[in-house]
Amino acid sequence: QVQLVESGGGLVQPGGSLRLSCAASGFTLDYYAIGWFRQAPGKEREGVSCISGSDGSRYYADSVKGRFTISRDNAKNTVYLKMNSLKPEDTAVYYCATLFSCPRSSLSVAFSHSWSQGTQVTVSS
Repeated sequence: QVQLVESGGGLVQPGGSLRLSCAASGFTLDYYAIGWFRQAPGKEREGVSCISGSDGSRYYADSVKGRFTISRDNAKNTVYLKMNSLKPEDTAVYYCATLFSCPRSSLSVAFSHSWSQGTQVTVSS
């Protein structure tokens, strides 16, 4: 059965960095894409980033471009999200999820299937 196990969340100072990991089991990253999403209290869940399983193409939401970097390690069957220059507005529960492909210009939860349990990221001084 498909399972995604997420780790790396925690408390970080504004301007700091954090690295999230999404380890997959039950499938490989060769043909599936992995998306990162986040949800703050009282807000809708939004797409953050995505990496393709076929060619490694990447998608970033405008709010994180230049600050976040998504990558994958097929040998470890793991996808990473490196977050730099973190802001208080980045505070949310972060999730990873499977998709069949990455989007052109927006990342919607409607196309995601298997989800991680989420990890809390808090950016505060």
